[in-house]
Amino acid sequence: MTYRTEPPFAHGTLPKTAVVLVNLGTPDEPSAPAVRRYLKEFLSDPRVVEIPRLVWWMILHLIILPFRSAKSAAKYASIWTAEGSPLKFHTQKQATLLRGALGERGHKVGVAMAMRYGSPSLPDVLDRLKAENCTRILVLPAYPQYSGTTTASINDAVFAHYSKVRNVPELRMVRNYHDHPAYIGALRDSVHAHWEANGRGEMLVMSFHGVPKRTLLLGDPYHCECHKTARLLAAELGLNSKQYIVTFQSRFGKAEWLQPYTAPTLQQMGRDGVKRVDLICPGFTSDCLETLEEISIEARHDFIEAGGREFHYIACLNESFAWIAALGDIAEQHLLGWPTLLTTAQREAAQLDTQEGRANALKMGAAA
Repeated sequence: MTYRTEPPFAHGTLPKTAVVLVNLGTPDEPSAPAVRRYLKEFLSDPRVVEIPRLVWWMILHLIILPFRSAKSAAKYASIWTAEGSPLKFHTQKQATLLRGALGERGHKVGVAMAMRYGSPSLPDVLDRLKAENCTRILVLPAYPQYSGTTTASINDAVFAHYSKVRNVPELRMVRNYHDHPAYIGALRDSVHAHWEANGRGEMLVMSFHGVPKRTLLLGDPYHCECHKTARLLAAELGLNSKQYIVTFQSRFGKAEWLQPYTAPTLQQMGRDGVKRVDLICPGFTSDCLETLEEISIEARHDFIEAGGREFHYIACLNESFAWIAALGDIAEQHLLGWPTLLTTAQREAAQLDTQEGRANALKMGAAA
């Protein structure tokens, strides 16, 4: 094993703690070449597509990338903003606000944003934190529900990165928070705010990103965690089982995915005489292509074309006050035991101890 070159050990500097908020990723721009690069990285992850590598390589490079990149770029262009990719700027704002929220609670901790695919890449962010002398890192996925296709892929990337690093920081990985009271409360507040401003529909659709049904049969808990989130949210909203439905979107390929599928469900509702539906995507914490284009544009069209009259998309949590507070609660829970809440006197004592250690190291011949 060849390890990467390490910088000289830094004597006399206090070690730092950082939280890394990690989202899925996005192309750098809504162009076919940029989307092709992004899709290649994303769809090459064996956690995402569990097909024999050689077979999948041929499908990906001979069919998907040549023929889907331009179509996907057009969809990205339809939701692109002056600030760039919605997913990217929402996640960055969340990271900035989370740092402020933790600071207000007395925590001395940095917060960085990274993407599993695309930029800023997770390895680049981890390298930057190492250069800043962060020796304690909490990895916080932007996915409330655990799945091997998402959260586990982040873990893979972190472990792969540090497998070639000699001086590895202390690591903590958040697995999920699908039933965290503050997360459920933030969703509840979002729905209530929408209802107060726009009235209430006949049915609340809770649409989660789909995954192949095979993953459920092989032991992935994602399906169960989605349903628990929905059940807890429904209870907070006072809904009975006939007033909401859980669906799954974004099916890719011909294999069976988790059902019921979102688009066909909305079409059936329209045909059955449902006049208004409200739809929320609890598994997405930032608005993105799958919410702004697939749901707010395509799903709306499907419902109206089938006979529905009003389709109301409830925005993701994004930078809502309740969500930033929830992120603070989740991060704080997992930071427990790390020295992020030191008093001024404790920090001064730690600094003096560090300086004494540096002086001793210099006496022993350490580099200045």
